[in-house]
Amino acid sequence: MNSNHPIADAKQQHDDPTSQSSIKLAAALVLAIAAELVDAFAPHTLPWRSIGLIMAVVAIGIAGIDVYKKGLRALRKGHLNINALMSTAVTGAMVIGQWPEAAMVMALYAIAEAIEDRAVDRARNAIKGLLALAPEKANIKQADGTWRLMSVKEVSLGSTAWVRPGERIPMDGIITTGNTSINQAPVTGESIPVDKGPNDPVFAGTINDMCAFELRVTAVAANSTLARIIHAVEEAQSTRAPTQSFVDKFAAIYTPSIFFIAVAIAVFGPLLLDWPWLTRIYKALVLLVIACPCALVISTPVSIVSGLAAAAKNGILIKGGIHLENARKLKAIAFDKTGTITEGKPKLVYKEFMHDEWHQSENIAAAIASQSDHPISQAISKNLQSSTLVVSAFQALPGRGIQATVENIEYVLGNHRLIEERKLCSPALEKILLRHEAQGHTVTLLATRGSVLAIFAVADTIKASSKRAIAELKALGILPIMLTGDNQTTAAAIAKEAGIEEARGEQLPADKLSAIKEMHQKFGSSAMTGDGINDAPALAEADIGIAMGGAGTDIAMETADIIIMNDDLRKIVQVIRLSKRTCAILWQNITFALGIKAAFLVLAVFGTAAMWMAVCADMGASLLVVLNGLRLLKQLSKWSAVQLRAGEQTKPKEFMPL
Repeated sequence: MNSNHPIADAKQQHDDPTSQSSIKLAAALVLAIAAELVDAFAPHTLPWRSIGLIMAVVAIGIAGIDVYKKGLRALRKGHLNINALMSTAVTGAMVIGQWPEAAMVMALYAIAEAIEDRAVDRARNAIKGLLALAPEKANIKQADGTWRLMSVKEVSLGSTAWVRPGERIPMDGIITTGNTSINQAPVTGESIPVDKGPNDPVFAGTINDMCAFELRVTAVAANSTLARIIHAVEEAQSTRAPTQSFVDKFAAIYTPSIFFIAVAIAVFGPLLLDWPWLTRIYKALVLLVIACPCALVISTPVSIVSGLAAAAKNGILIKGGIHLENARKLKAIAFDKTGTITEGKPKLVYKEFMHDEWHQSENIAAAIASQSDHPISQAISKNLQSSTLVVSAFQALPGRGIQATVENIEYVLGNHRLIEERKLCSPALEKILLRHEAQGHTVTLLATRGSVLAIFAVADTIKASSKRAIAELKALGILPIMLTGDNQTTAAAIAKEAGIEEARGEQLPADKLSAIKEMHQKFGSSAMTGDGINDAPALAEADIGIAMGGAGTDIAMETADIIIMNDDLRKIVQVIRLSKRTCAILWQNITFALGIKAAFLVLAVFGTAAMWMAVCADMGASLLVVLNGLRLLKQLSKWSAVQLRAGEQTKPKEFMPL
C-alpha cells in the first residue's frame, strides 16, 4: 500500500536493504579515504598510526565481510574466482603493512560490485516489470448476474469479466460484448491502438483505451500470454549464449594463469630483477587485483539479457541467447503463406455484375451467402450490404458451392466447376475466370439456371507489412522462400506480389521439412516462419524457428525459437538487426575489458600501478561494459519508430477496389 505520510516514507527508506547497503558502503569508502589521508599526512607516531589502522580495519570489515565469506568458500573448493582473488590480495596487503590501501581496495571493489549488480538487475527486471502491468483484481460476473471484484488468482476459465475505459485488462480473453480500442504495446510492441470487437482476443496487461466491454476468460492468470512471455524470457536468461560460453571458459583459464604469474613474481622477482621482497609481494598483489575478470565476465550476460528484454518489450519473444546471437547468421528464411505473409482470412477483393439490375443481384448473393458458414461465403457476406430477402430450400453442393431459392427463383452460388457443369461458361466469362485464378483468387459466381448474374473473387490478401518486410530482408542479403499447402498457381501469385522469387506450392508437412533441410545444405543457416500445426516439423528442423504469436497454434509457438506476438514480419528484420548489434556490443565489451587488463598488467610489472588504481580501472571498465550493454534496451524502440514512420509515408495500396 502506498503512503504519503512522511513517517511511513522514512521508515520504508530505513527498512530498504538497498539503502542500508549504500550507507554502509559510503561509510566504508569515507573511512578508507580517511585512513589514506592519515597515512599520507599525519605524523607516523603511535596515536595517529593506531587511528589510521582502526579506520582501515573498520572499513575492511564493513565492505569486505561478504567478499571474505565468498572467497573462503571458493578457496575451500579449489576455485580461484573473483572473490577469492580479492580476499587474497587484501589479506596480503594487510600482512605487508599496507592497511590503508587494503581498505581502499576493498571499499572500491564492494562499491563496484554493488553498482554492477544494480545495473544488471535493471536489465533483468526490464521484463519482470511487465508483471506489474496485469491488475491483481478483476470485475467478474457472478451466477446471480451481479458483479464482484475478485483476485485474478481466483478467476476460473470461462468466467465473464468487465473492463472499463482506461483500465488494464486483467486476463487473457475473447470479447463477448462491446467495441473498443486496445493499446497492446506491453505484449505485441505495437505503438498504435488496435480496434477490437466481439470474438476478438485481448491480452492481460494491455490497456482499454475507449469503451467498456465484457470478455470471456480464456487463460488463468498464471498461464496468460504475459506470464508465458516472462517465464520464457527467464528460462532464456538461464541458458548460455555462444559468446558467453566462450568468455566463461576463457575466464576459467585466464584467472588461475594470472594467479600463478603473481606467485612467480613474488618468488622469482628478486632473482630476475633484483626487487626487494616487499616490492615483489606488492607487485604480485597488484596483479591479483588486476586478475579479477569482473568486466570481462559481466560484459556478456548484461548484453544478452538487455537484448532479450528489449525484444520482449517490443513484442518479440526470443527463447535464448543462442538464438539472439545466431539470428545474424541467417542466409535464407522460408515463409508459410496463410497467416504469415497473408492475413489468413479470405476477403472479397473483386465483384462484377453481368446485368443492369446489379443491386438486386447483390442482395440475392448476400442473402444466400449469409446462410453458409463456409469461409468463402462468409467473406462474400461480410463485404456486401446486408439483405432482408427470405432464403428457402438452402442446400450445400459439396465441392461446388450452395443452392437456394429466393422469391421462387432457384439460384446457385458456386465455383468455376459448377458453372461449367451447368454449361453456363462462355469464352468471355472463361477469360475473366482464368485471369482471377492466375492471380490466386478463389472465384465464386451467382447464377440462375439460364445465366450468370455476378462474379465474386475472394483472396487471402497480403498483410500491409509483409511486402516491406520481404524487401528489407532482401536488402540484408537474406533469401526469402515461400512454402505453402496451397496450389502452385496461388503460391506463385502471392509470392510475386510479396516480392518473393521462389515459391513452392502443395507442400505437406513432410515436404516443408525436406525443404528446410535442402535450404540448410544449399545456403547455410536457415529459418522457418509459420503459424500452424503443419509448420511445426519445419520449425523444429530449422536453425531458427519463428512462429506467429497472434494467429499461431500452441504447438507452433512451443516448437519455435522466436515468437512474433503481433504477426508483423518486419519484427524479423528487427531481430536480425538486434542480433548484429548485440554481437557488436559483446565484442566491443570483450575487447575493452581485455585491453584494460593488458595495459595494467604491463604497468603492474614494469611501472607504478597501485592496487587502488587497478581496482578503479577494473570498476571503470565494468561500468562502461554494463552501460554499453544496457543501450540495447532502447535499440528496438528506435527501429520500431523508424519503421512506423516509413509505413505512414508509404501506405499500401488497395489490392483491388470494390
